[in-house]
Amino acid sequence: MKTKTNQTLKLTLTAILIAIGILIPMISPVKIILEPASFTLASHVAIFIAMFISPGVALTVALGTTMGFFLGGFPIVVTLRALTHVVFVVLGSQLLKKRPSLLNNKGQSLLFSLGIGIVHAVSEIAVVSLFYFGGNMTEGYYAQGFMTSVLLLVGLGTVIHSMIDFTIAQVIWLGLEKRTNIGKKVASIQ
Repeated sequence: MKTKTNQTLKLTLTAILIAIGILIPMISPVKIILEPASFTLASHVAIFIAMFISPGVALTVALGTTMGFFLGGFPIVVTLRALTHVVFVVLGSQLLKKRPSLLNNKGQSLLFSLGIGIVHAVSEIAVVSLFYFGGNMTEGYYAQGFMTSVLLLVGLGTVIHSMIDFTIAQVIWLGLEKRTNIGKKVASIQ
């Protein structure tokens, strides 16, 4: 009976995180637009929380949110950028599985967030670069040039955005852990 309850909890958390991960970019009023790029505050929070739970949940949420972007009719470059989240969430969740204390140490957590942010940015730069050099980006990207549009806005912008969203997710996760012991509950699922 306990196994069935644990699996139900895991499935429910995964489904809720996918829904939140799809919904936030659609309805968030907090969007920073630096033409030609834009950043939606908290759009990665659900993916980071999934990463804190387990590699399987992280992978499923990353794929689920990507499918949401695809079915939502977002441009293919946006959908493929979402797909790159698989890379950093799988790496990050594997590391957290081995060293869960990373989330509780401010210095280590900051370095972890920076590392994940860099992996996140490099993955997105790779996708955007393919479209950029293929001549398939909006005129705004070409007007600003590769260095500004892709390396600065997508690259550095993604690192900063990723670290902000990681911090939001960490605050939510550690708050939930303190109040509900959710970390121990999901640890029993794995």
